[in-house]
Amino acid sequence: MDIKVGDVLVMKKTHPCGANRFKVTRIGADFKIKCLGCAHEIMLTRVKCEKGIKQVERKEEI
Repeated sequence: MDIKVGDVLVMKKTHPCGANRFKVTRIGADFKIKCLGCAHEIMLTRVKCEKGIKQVERKEEI
């Protein structure tokens, strides 16, 4: 998948706070994502993160 820093991921499962949208803050072998509901940061492996993605909302580039 082509995911970039700044993209918003809509995940299949919700975070315990109830939000399912996360902003990508770091990519590599692991992804660092930040919950847009409670601002909690989570580190996930690339494989686990890509399996849980429902939709990718791109940041519009000018």
